Amino acid sequence: MKKYTFTKKIDTRSGFGAGLAELGRTNENVVALCADLVGSLKMDEFIKENPERFFQVGIAEANMMGIAAGLTIGGKIPFTGTFANFSTARVYDQIRQSIAYSGKNVKICASHAGLTLGEDGATHQSLEDIGMMKMLPGMVVINPCDYNQTKAATIAIADYEGPVYLRFGRPAVPVFMPENEKFEIGKAIQLTEGNDVTIVATGHLVWESLQAAEALESMGISAEVINIHTIKPLDNEAILKSVSKTKCIVTAEEHNVMGGLGESVSRVLALNNPVPQEFVAVNDSFGESGTPAQLMEKYKLNDKAIIDAVKRVMKRK
Repeated sequence: MKKYTFTKKIDTRSGFGAGLAELGRTNENVVALCADLVGSLKMDEFIKENPERFFQVGIAEANMMGIAAGLTIGGKIPFTGTFANFSTARVYDQIRQSIAYSGKNVKICASHAGLTLGEDGATHQSLEDIGMMKMLPGMVVINPCDYNQTKAATIAIADYEGPVYLRFGRPAVPVFMPENEKFEIGKAIQLTEGNDVTIVATGHLVWESLQAAEALESMGISAEVINIHTIKPLDNEAILKSVSKTKCIVTAEEHNVMGGLGESVSRVLALNNPVPQEFVAVNDSFGESGTPAQLMEKYKLNDKAIIDAVKRVMKRK
């Protein structure tokens, strides 16, 4: 099995900041808006280099979405920035009516997603956002796994015509994807080959899945790990090709079990090739305050939880 290692840990929000800064140098139509969280969204470099293309909206997220929608009419490509919870739940009506319904070319960039927001607690931890956003017709939903992939995704979505939800996080996580790998919207990446079980994961759970696969190999279990960075449109072909071989699947995500990646995969399987599936996700609850590591352990969103899910699903084959 291919082994993955890392030499450093960086937060994925910094990947967004680096990608946005590069876009500022290469695409004059890219503009940025923020709801009073410039430092948290790592937008400083873009603002320093392009002050005339940045709009500080303040703590007025709904207004930010309306302004972003309007800017597209003049040919601009707006990137909005705030926490995932405030990028979705707080402004869902504005996104639905002003952006999704008319297919506006707005890039909704959401940091501090999932439980790993950490000590700020349940009010700020967004565990429903993927479900909310994937249900909007025409909305692309992307959840990259590390710094390099987040930077690449940020750059790639500027070339896509239409609304995009880009989700990333707060904690420093291993950087293991190739530095300059081109990001293809809707194209899953197979990281390991295996015959016994398929593990499809998104975001921070991709690294945990690789760790799980390595441990499973020592137990004599061959796991195929697939990085699902784009949840909508989903790469159905990659999933079905893998389960045709392994005959079972585990989905892993830092999101509510309701409405996330797991349910999207279930639909693909139900329509094409029903095989046993186990879910690694938050079991329909809110989060709480704690360190990212403590929360991932308590809510069973780590390599140990994935290994347990693999053992369960293989018994059901």
